Amino acid sequence: MSRLFLRTLRDAPADAEVASHQLLVRGGYVRRVASGLWSWLPLGKIVLDRVALVVREEMDRIGGQEVLLPSLLPKEPYLATGRWDEYGDLLFRLKDRRGGDYLLGPTHEELFTLLVKGEYSSYKDLPVILYQVANKYRDEARPRSGILRGREFVMKDAYSFDIDDAGLAKSYELHREAYVRIFDRLGLDYRIVSAVSGAMGGSASEEFLAPTPVGEDTFVSCAGCGYAANVEAVTFTPPSTPPASAPAMQEVHTPDTPTIESLAAHLGIEPGQTLKNVLVKIDGQPVAVGVPGDRELDIDKLEAALAPSVVEPFEAADFEAHPELIRGYVGPQHGLLTYYADTRISDGTSWVTGANKADHHVLNVTAGRDFTVERYLDVASIADGDPCPRCGEPLVIGRAIEIGHIFQLGRKYANTFELDVLGPDGTPVRVTMGSYGIGVSRAVASIIEQNHDDRGLIWPAAVAPADVHLVAIGKAGQQEAAAQLGESLEQAGLRVLLDDRGTSAGVAFADADLLGVPTIVVVGKGLASGEIEVKDRRSGERRTIPLDGAVAELVAVASPE
Repeated sequence: MSRLFLRTLRDAPADAEVASHQLLVRGGYVRRVASGLWSWLPLGKIVLDRVALVVREEMDRIGGQEVLLPSLLPKEPYLATGRWDEYGDLLFRLKDRRGGDYLLGPTHEELFTLLVKGEYSSYKDLPVILYQVANKYRDEARPRSGILRGREFVMKDAYSFDIDDAGLAKSYELHREAYVRIFDRLGLDYRIVSAVSGAMGGSASEEFLAPTPVGEDTFVSCAGCGYAANVEAVTFTPPSTPPASAPAMQEVHTPDTPTIESLAAHLGIEPGQTLKNVLVKIDGQPVAVGVPGDRELDIDKLEAALAPSVVEPFEAADFEAHPELIRGYVGPQHGLLTYYADTRISDGTSWVTGANKADHHVLNVTAGRDFTVERYLDVASIADGDPCPRCGEPLVIGRAIEIGHIFQLGRKYANTFELDVLGPDGTPVRVTMGSYGIGVSRAVASIIEQNHDDRGLIWPAAVAPADVHLVAIGKAGQQEAAAQLGESLEQAGLRVLLDDRGTSAGVAFADADLLGVPTIVVVGKGLASGEIEVKDRRSGERRTIPLDGAVAELVAVASPE
């Protein structure tokens, strides 16, 4: 450590809100370059590489072959698939000196498809699995949480190519099993949940989520049947029995009630009895989307349901352009604009909603009688206690970090680029694809969120920057003994971080806890009686062992495998 490029910090950055951000910076693992951009210092690079090593080993185990594609990509392939426009502001776009359009790759489906098209032409070449571990780029509007949401990040993306759907299903299952082994080896607590494919396209889709209160993904789980899904993938089935008919509409004066909360309080009703009409623009045209008042409009669900249409917020300038739409008092009953609704707003259900004039609402507004829904969409947010779509038991909502995502893409990209091979009968066969991603740098942060305490990091053995953190305290031969022990441990196959800085015991012990190596060994006063101290960083358990024979015992307890 006297020569290691490392400076630990006593205090976390002022803007660090999550543990991984705080501890990676305090421990000298990373340093901020700019918003969403990070440098990996020596200890951080070791951890990052060890996570990538686990990923590579398991990808190779299922027959994957590693390649490396450029991050600077031409516009044309992404224009062909429509993602040049679909990604919107998330793309980093630039021009070369000749005026040609390029982007920094957010994901590489297009390039992998073209790569295989250029090399393979026969069914005998397939199946094939190609992957890379590389930097990706997305121009996040609000980079935050350190390396959890950056503008540059390290990702493993893999792609399978098969001649039929049965082959795709097999490739998908191979990757699913590989991901289970990867995340088990990384020491992560995770859930496999149903998901939507989003801008990637495709059909079958599952996410691997690491539960943590600071996660940006929301998922549901059912204790009754084991069902789990990202909230965007949860479906709601409206009751088959229509409700009883409601009285006629009744307009009421409701001054100063532009929000659901103020309206419910004024009328003495529950928010769930109101109809919230959210204005958006779909391909530039104003549309109202109705959801129950106790729910939010899930924009991700709406975008997925309407893809490839572009969904944009309805802003102040839009209200000025449409004076007939009164902010806070919009209702569906006069047909002022196109009206979509969540499936919970089924025919026969009655609501309290806006009267389309200021300070007034209408009671008993009934779907199918008083207004027409042009299109029903499952777009309302999910709440704790909602029925499980599989068994009907109450769902529980949790927060998590997405660490992996697997897709059965099918032929979306193969169709665009006419990726065909000659089949067994000599006729062209359209190839089918799968896409499989793991956030390598994000996995580092996820591991920390699940493995830390108030003193610092607690690395699982498989990814720790060292197997043993060896601390020398004192001047009566402790430094020499520690150095000799370190050499012996390295010869026995362990990776050793030796604190030979000669700092105070308090500083050395605090840094050892902060850096989080699983096994801490202290060569201190006990050396006089031929003993050293061993501390398990996770449990905090301390014990003394004889220096003679310490190598064999430490190999037994500190080996990462």
